[in-house]
Amino acid sequence: MDFFISNAYAQSGSAPGGGLLGILPLVLMLVVFYFLMIRPQQKRMKEHTAMVGALKKGDEVVTNGGLGGTITKVGDAYMSLRIADNVEVRVQKSAVAALLPNGTLKDE
Repeated sequence: MDFFISNAYAQSGSAPGGGLLGILPLVLMLVVFYFLMIRPQQKRMKEHTAMVGALKKGDEVVTNGGLGGTITKVGDAYMSLRIADNVEVRVQKSAVAALLPNGTLKDE
């Protein structure tokens, strides 16, 4: 039955520089991971923080929950959003997903 399974023998010695060559693929994967995943996410976070910091009264926004409205009051952490006639809600500033061009939300 030995003809079906070949014998495995230990190799003698190791290849020179094997430690550095063994780490190189891991380092390359980390570099690719940084440029494809981490860096774009940090850029998006920075843009969102700048947008939230620049919100002012009269801007039209959409929240993460899909609620669209016009800003009526802006505080440090919260803002009031008019979503319909005589209907205002308070939302966190960080919940704003997008700043819309003025006139996008029309009164019907």
